[in-house]
Amino acid sequence: MTAKTVFQRIIDREIPADIVYEDADCLAFRDINPQAPIHILLIPKKGIADFEAIREDDEAILGKLLMAVRRIAEILGLDKGFRLVLNNGRDAGQEVPHLHFHILAGRPFGWPPG
Repeated sequence: MTAKTVFQRIIDREIPADIVYEDADCLAFRDINPQAPIHILLIPKKGIADFEAIREDDEAILGKLLMAVRRIAEILGLDKGFRLVLNNGRDAGQEVPHLHFHILAGRPFGWPPG
């Protein structure tokens, strides 16, 4: 049996989190190690390890995640902009093997992102 990821444990309410949005398919909460004044993690409730693990039947959940980003931006008043990041794999900085988006805001961001 594979051990639950920290994100699955948050979904299951085994670990507390500062939840800012939730619906039937996804959960968004504040990152405990924020890289910007606003740093939200958005995760699907379905356990998808990473971007490469997405399958055809995941198309609907991906659309729902992007719509959730829009709702979260509205809820948090991110009208000055935000950065949406998806790290895929260890070399890209993915630490938890559960697909997730970072929503970063509250300060200017440079380019390239580094």
